[in-house]
Amino acid sequence: MIIKSLENLNLISKKVADQIKVNDIIYLLGEIGVGKTTFTRYLINYLQKKENLKVTEVLSPTFNLLYEYDFQNFKIMHYDLYRIKENKELKNLGIFSRGENTIKIIEWANLIKTPLSNKLEVHLNYTNIENERKIKFVGTGKWKNFK
Repeated sequence: MIIKSLENLNLISKKVADQIKVNDIIYLLGEIGVGKTTFTRYLINYLQKKENLKVTEVLSPTFNLLYEYDFQNFKIMHYDLYRIKENKELKNLGIFSRGENTIKIIEWANLIKTPLSNKLEVHLNYTNIENERKIKFVGTGKWKNFK
């Protein structure tokens, strides 16, 4: 599927947000600047609006590795693993040992080899046209046939 604008990316993120549930995991994969954090921003801000919460700034957690967003009945944990180079560092983060009632969004999830149910991989890639992106979904569990 081709994304031709930021509005198009926003619509796709809303489609994902409308199906996301507690304990789901989203992996965002793609090169630097391809739109992983923008996708996450649209998704989180859409959910905040749906719950009548204050819309917050959603930044890339590249330097902090993690930002958390509190909702009424769950928490979104937004990870960026760009700076993680070894599995040992990944294990120290405890991504999969952190509480229930969370939704995890993980940028640069390439190092993670843990098999998971209810995981959606969102692959974003550049095309030959400057502002276009290619997006592909690969899912497990309830996300298996997501398009």
